[in-house]
This record gives sequence, structure tokens and C-alpha cells, in this order.
Amino acid sequence: MATAVSAPGKVLLAGGYLVVDRDYTGLVFGLDARIHVHVDELHTSSGVSLSEIIVRSPQFRAAEWRYGYRLTEDNGGVEVIQLAGSSSIHASRFIDFGVPLHKAHKTGLGSSAALVTAFVAAMLLHYLPVDTVVINTEAGKARVHNLAQAAHCTAQGKIGSGFDVAAAVYGSCIYRRFSPAVLEHLGELGSVNFTKRLLVTVNDNSTPKLWDTQIKKSEIDIPKGLRLVMCDVDCGSETPGMVKKVFAWRKENAEEAALLWATLQKGNEDLASELRSLATGGNTSVTSYENLRDIVLTIRSLVREMSEKTGVPIEPKVQTELIDACSELRGVIGGVVPGAGGFDAIAMLIEDSQEAVDELSRFLDDYTATEEGQKAMIGKIRLLNVKQEMAGMKAEDVNMYNKWV
Repeated sequence: MATAVSAPGKVLLAGGYLVVDRDYTGLVFGLDARIHVHVDELHTSSGVSLSEIIVRSPQFRAAEWRYGYRLTEDNGGVEVIQLAGSSSIHASRFIDFGVPLHKAHKTGLGSSAALVTAFVAAMLLHYLPVDTVVINTEAGKARVHNLAQAAHCTAQGKIGSGFDVAAAVYGSCIYRRFSPAVLEHLGELGSVNFTKRLLVTVNDNSTPKLWDTQIKKSEIDIPKGLRLVMCDVDCGSETPGMVKKVFAWRKENAEEAALLWATLQKGNEDLASELRSLATGGNTSVTSYENLRDIVLTIRSLVREMSEKTGVPIEPKVQTELIDACSELRGVIGGVVPGAGGFDAIAMLIEDSQEAVDELSRFLDDYTATEEGQKAMIGKIRLLNVKQEMAGMKAEDVNMYNKWV
């Protein structure tokens, strides 16, 4: 029997760089651009058994990958070997991008974390007995979260902060990362008793719990009348190099950095509190957004201070000019360069009306940077057809995929 799960993308609205450290938090919103994973059995002739996994992504060209797998000795896990693969199948329900996956434009919306999360959840639902994992319960979400974090970190080759996986599982939240030691003790895939250590880590039945992640959904919201939108900048940033440089400066300037990090954390908490206050207070007139505007401007000022001190273009000049120009438009509250910053994208808080969306979209279509060098740095800018999503992963009706799988 087939199973299907979807998981949202993400945007780290506030808390870039801070979220790497457990002493601080990140304000992360899920996005309604969701990754869908549909899992079904391989159908073979009677008496034929295959140890093979076929992955297809029909939105892209030549997007089929085949893997053989086998159990290793001494409970070391599953060894996977990639086989040759290709495909000419195209999606009929979703957008056909018309390009191979490696030529697709990177938007930084957390598609890898959403894919891993949806895949892990769909596989658990597919193979485990009914009621063993129920992904709409807290226990079920925790198990998917723990395994998806382990899988995503392995795929990336490092133990990251995990906010993107958390958003994929839980949706929008205030996120405090897990201690890296939670996954460090697993050792290498294939090592003796790796599967036993992984099982203990994923199930986490210990007291106290191994996982010290903090997910606070009740402390984050978008008020009725506001919308969080993303503007894609046709460029990109080398995030790992930026992070490395920022933390090198932080290590060398510990006292100065501690003050800046603490001030930014306060600003991020103020932002979450103001959004929550607006959401529960019901006052969404234009004048009620002035405090929100001031908080966003304060956070941006602190981020530019971090940029200047570290020499890292977290909010580069070209992005400052773009956000400032957008913020002058009717219906726009303000915006930030999300996550690690750079030239990837900007996130804007705007009034939730078609008029505000259309005006921002038209403005971006016609926008050019003021300096020739900066025009080349950001290229074409467009408003993405996405907005905030409060919900995390969810099981889907497998029948909705019948026309394209």
C-alpha cells in the first residue's frame, strides 16, 4: 500500500548565526511551498525479489536514480550503492521545470531538509506497523524529527543547527538547537552496532531525554492581515564560508561578540512577541504596525553591524537598498535578509491583500540596482508565490498523485 507525506520549506526570519549556538534561538517560519514524497512497492514478477530503491522526481528531466542496498555485518546499518538511472517521465499535476535537477535555481527555502523529512516520515509510515508511528502526535513527530536530523546531518557531512528540519517537522516555531553531542556519539555508518545506537537515539526513551531541542510553537504567529512573502534574488551566497568567517571573528572578539549576540537575541524575541501580540490583539490597522516596523529596523541595524565587524556581506549594500525601496511601498511593513544573509533572497512582511502583493510584484519586476556592479550581483528579482505555513509535515491522500506517479 502506498503512503505519501508532505513537508514545508522554511525561512529563518530572525536568528541567523545565533541559531547555531544553544544559548540563542531562531524565529523560523514554515512556507507553503511543500515537498511531497510518495512511496510505493516495486512491482516485480512472481517469485522475484529486488533489493533496490528507485527515486523519481517527475518535475525535472532525466530525474531517476536507482540504488541497490544490503545489510552490513555487526549491525552496522544499510550499505547503499547508486546504480545507473534516467527517466523521461514528466509531472502532470505539478510544474514541469523542463531542466535537469542540477540546473534548477537554488532558492534557499529548505528543500533538502523538507525532502529528507518527508521521505523519512513516508518510509516509517510505509514499513512500520500501523500505530507504531503516527506523525500527527507529539511522540510521532519526535521520532521523525530525530531520525530526519540524523539523516540530514549525514547527507550534509556535518552536524548543523537543525532549524530547517525542525520547521519541516513542526512548522513555524521558536527553535533552540539540540546539543551536537546527541549525534556525535553515533559514530560512522557501518561501524559495529551503529543501528543499535541509532535506534536508541531516535526512540529516545531515556530519562532525562537525549534530545534537548526546544520547539515552541505557541510563541510564534502571523497576525491576521499580514503575510510573509519571499523575494528571490537571481544570485547566491556561499553560506558555509560566510558562517566560518563570522564565527572566526566571534572567537577572536569574544566580549564584543557576546554583547552583539545578546542584543540581537533581544531584538529577535521582541519581534516574536510583537507578532504574537498583534495576532492575539486583533488590532491590525496600519498604525498598529509602527512598533513592528521599528523592531525590524533595529534588527537590520544590528545585522549590518555584524556585517561590518566580521567583513561578511550578511546584509550587503545592494540588499539594503532593495529592502529600503520595497519598504516605501504601500502595504509593506518591512523586510530582512533571512538566515545567513547574503544575496540569496529577502523576506518581506506585507499586508495580506492582493493589492499589496501585486504592487510589490510589479515593483520587483522593474527594479534595478543603482550601481552597475550591484546590478550584476543581484540580477533578476521576483516575488515567489509562497507565504508562511504554520503547519509542519502531514500525511497526504495518495490518490492525489495518481495522474503523475
